[in-house]
Amino acid sequence: MVDAVRADLEVVFRRDYPQVVAVAARVLGSRDEAEDVAQEVFLSFGRSRVPADEAPRWLSVAAAHTALNHLRSGRRRAAREEAAPTDHVAPDIADDVVTREERRRVRAALAKLPRRQAVALVLRHSGLSYADVAAALDLSPGSVGTTVRRAESALREELSTHAFAD
Repeated sequence: MVDAVRADLEVVFRRDYPQVVAVAARVLGSRDEAEDVAQEVFLSFGRSRVPADEAPRWLSVAAAHTALNHLRSGRRRAAREEAAPTDHVAPDIADDVVTREERRRVRAALAKLPRRQAVALVLRHSGLSYADVAAALDLSPGSVGTTVRRAESALREELSTHAFAD
């Protein structure tokens, strides 16, 4: 039996795909992986009964959660890194290595944050307003700033701890 496709899926996809990829890319640091996440998110949306007018927030939250799941599992990242060509020559290989290492540290630290804080941080830094983050996470708008600041503090703490551990 084939599930019916939502009649509004194409409209929602065309409207919200860039935002879903942007949220996922912010977490994963890779457009290719973000596009994979977006595919999963839109497949879930296609099976859902989420009203189209609530789709942008639902999709952003789903993108953040799905990307965090990918980040935490590390399976795709490990496979991509193993499959990456090694003959790529960066203009300055030392800068490239440092940048990649810093991004890896930030992603690893983000994956260790409490999920609500991590999602709030990602959504806020993906351009969603406090009101949108509040609605997406079922928070009061006044608590979004506190949640994001706690997430930023926890992220700094995690990065600091990780830096001393190395």
